[in-house]
Amino acid sequence: MPAGEARADTETPEPSAEPEPEEQPPAELPPTPPAEQASPAVRGLPLLPQASMGAAAEQGAPRSSSTQGRTEAPADRVYAEQWWTHARPTLELHGYFRLRAELFHKFALDRRDAPGSSLWPQPVDNTYTGVNDSYGAGRLCTPDEAGTGDADDPTGKLVNCRNNTQAGANVRFRINPELHISDNLRVMSQVDLLDNLVLGSTPAGYKNAPAGGTGGYQVVPRSGYVPFGYYDDTQEVPSAGINSMQDSIRVKRVWAEYETPLGQLRFGRMPDQWGLGILHNGGDDYDADYQSTVDRVMFTTSLKPLSLYFSGAWDFPNEGLTSGHLSLPQGQAYDLGQLDDVDQYSVIIARKLDSELTELALAKGKLVVNGGIYLTYRKQLLANDAAGMCAPTGADALGCTLGDLNNGYVRRGAQAWIPDVWLQVLYKKFRFEAEAVTVQGTIEGIDTDPGGSNYEGWRISQWGVAGELSQKLVEDRLKLSLHSGWASGDPDASQEGGGIGLSPGLNGLQPQLGDDTFSTFRFNPNYRVDLILHRNLLTRVQGTYYFRPGVEYDFLRNPEGQRLGGAFAAIWSRASQFVQTPGHKRDLGIELNGTVYFQGKDGALNDDVEQMGGFYTMLQYGVLFPLGGLEYQPGEVEILSRNLGSQDIDTGIAHVFRWYLGVLF
Repeated sequence: MPAGEARADTETPEPSAEPEPEEQPPAELPPTPPAEQASPAVRGLPLLPQASMGAAAEQGAPRSSSTQGRTEAPADRVYAEQWWTHARPTLELHGYFRLRAELFHKFALDRRDAPGSSLWPQPVDNTYTGVNDSYGAGRLCTPDEAGTGDADDPTGKLVNCRNNTQAGANVRFRINPELHISDNLRVMSQVDLLDNLVLGSTPAGYKNAPAGGTGGYQVVPRSGYVPFGYYDDTQEVPSAGINSMQDSIRVKRVWAEYETPLGQLRFGRMPDQWGLGILHNGGDDYDADYQSTVDRVMFTTSLKPLSLYFSGAWDFPNEGLTSGHLSLPQGQAYDLGQLDDVDQYSVIIARKLDSELTELALAKGKLVVNGGIYLTYRKQLLANDAAGMCAPTGADALGCTLGDLNNGYVRRGAQAWIPDVWLQVLYKKFRFEAEAVTVQGTIEGIDTDPGGSNYEGWRISQWGVAGELSQKLVEDRLKLSLHSGWASGDPDASQEGGGIGLSPGLNGLQPQLGDDTFSTFRFNPNYRVDLILHRNLLTRVQGTYYFRPGVEYDFLRNPEGQRLGGAFAAIWSRASQFVQTPGHKRDLGIELNGTVYFQGKDGALNDDVEQMGGFYTMLQYGVLFPLGGLEYQPGEVEILSRNLGSQDIDTGIAHVFRWYLGVLF
């Protein structure tokens, strides 16, 4: 409004001839609080219903038996000091529902590896042979069904079934309830319903039951109403150990946040997110599968003028054996011993400018620099990691006696320092972000068997780095990006335990040739760089490095959140150590990924075009061209050629199709 111009609704009325006398409020009546304190809704608290306004005023009146000469408080007014009397907890619900349909074609890359040693298992309805295997599985398909044609079997008899495709769909309903007790106290949680449930996996006629004396499960015979799967016409509720690997409802996290004048206190089971997420990844994005969740007590304070934050955390990664017992489900369990605990302590120092201040600075053309360090120390003295420690009964720790548990200990003597450095640089529409992690430590013994004696002393020296560059153009519709990352490998790692020699566990890390260092670094599996190689075949970036240029463009982009666009990326992947690959070569493959996406404008979160909300769907296609590192070694080629004759022994091209349907709220 121009200077000197008066608003119509704020003009001063003409004075009356006889001004009314000014009312003097009673001296003991509490003064009217400021507007921002008088209305509970301003502070995020619910408005009081009209029926309770009178009671509110009564409770706010002075506590005196005499009311002469006093004016009653207005019935529609609640004072600041009365908030705690009238405040009611509010519940916010956020989360998403998603359905993902996926088709995998030739994920085994046409490799004829023995079962259990391949990058990706062959479809169970496909015949294959390893170097030492004989060809000839059950003949259950006609030539046409197998796609072999009549030439393979002129008699028309059944032949070996052939299938290189695996397809299906899964769902998840994630709810993130937030219970706001007051402005400075809330309880957060995360609950998954039908967590990644494969559609059609719990038919009515299928269930399991404990196998007596063996410690395992066996399939229960079907009833006469559904004698075989063809007759299944409905789905049952998933129940862990009965017809599914997990229950219908899974409570992932619950923690509390309390704001004090000095800082924020968090305690409970909570997400752990830092930087780009190559190590600490909360896994809360709409297409996530994995996540970092910690049992933690954490306190954070800050220097607001400098946007500096300081945090200290006490974590409970593994408490070892507890007193919990199946016959006493209501008892309060406690930790049976302290020396087998994995103790972890973290310190975080970060500079993070507030989002609104960041937008303002970028709009003015200023440079914004954020970053920090997340330093963790972890240690363990004793461990009780042996499997079947209660043999020969086959029971696990749930049924072990104290004597059994006491005899299962080994000396671990492990300790490590884990610094994680993060840097972010923002300028106008440009973003550079990088994260670097190292794990440096020692392990006295790596045995899990109490009878072992492998206490030679081992070192841990692992490194991981990732960087992302992006530039927005054309009114933010176009985004160009370049991502790259590197995870250290191990030149002496064993290839036992799975394919590329990058399998999880000690088998995939066992140093050879006298080397005493574990050096294969693994990114968090929720840090995604492609659709096939790292996401599915390797399950994560581990002992590899990659280059990923990409482009994204919104053909339709409305302020209320509606978007229609596409994205394309090319990924070149190599092994950090060539000896860890099946083909003993660094080049693993070149992968091309494409995406078409659409977001509706009917969500509560769609007031920001950069925030996802409402209906969202995308179609994705990926193709992987395997290179030398995923092919056979010369000796394997000779053996396969001799066993298979003229059959093609080259590796094949892998494909993936994905369709995502979701509702984000």
